[in-house]
Amino acid sequence: MAVTFSDLHTEEGIKSLDQFLSGKTYISGDLFTKDDIKVYAAVGEKPGDSFPNASKWYDVVSSHVASSFPGKAEGVRFSAVAAPAAAAPAKAAATAEEDDDDLDLFGDETEEDKKVAEEREAAKKSTKKKESGKSSVLLDVKPWDDETDMKKLEEAVRSIEMPGLLWGASKLVPVGYGIKKLQIMMTIVDDLVSVDTLVEEQLTVEPRNEYIQSCDIVAFNKI
Repeated sequence: MAVTFSDLHTEEGIKSLDQFLSGKTYISGDLFTKDDIKVYAAVGEKPGDSFPNASKWYDVVSSHVASSFPGKAEGVRFSAVAAPAAAAPAKAAATAEEDDDDLDLFGDETEEDKKVAEEREAAKKSTKKKESGKSSVLLDVKPWDDETDMKKLEEAVRSIEMPGLLWGASKLVPVGYGIKKLQIMMTIVDDLVSVDTLVEEQLTVEPRNEYIQSCDIVAFNKI
């Protein structure tokens, strides 16, 4: 029949064990068994002289254990569960010291530091590009004379393609003497398209200057 012991690390627990071992050599029967090992481990240390039965039993079990484990024991003690928490501040302090060691305020810049700095700079540029403004521009595109093919003139204008440029609605507006000009809307990304460059290097140079005499900015509004 199984025997139950409790609180063997307390004086009350050892007292109950001492009473149980009265007239006995071992926990279960007349031979050394695993039950003795289990209780022995729970007791932890030899009971005092005020518990003669438990003390005598402890010595007997100790002799069996010693013969089974001939190595020299240094001794082990167990503390309460809360004890490791007391060491937590020390561990935290050690971690903080390690972090301080990693933080070299005056050391040379490492390759990793350079890489982080480059990535940060690239992210800033990317954000700037995303935040770049747009503008709506109304252009007057004037032909050479009344014989200029205005359909081909408009095709020449719209053939210009570049990042940040979007052509919009257009119409022909009479100027006089049978001449009409093309009035066309466009939307640009400010950081990508320069209207002056567009006019000077695209619209009024070959081959488009075959149809286009000049260009004027009629309206320029931020979106």
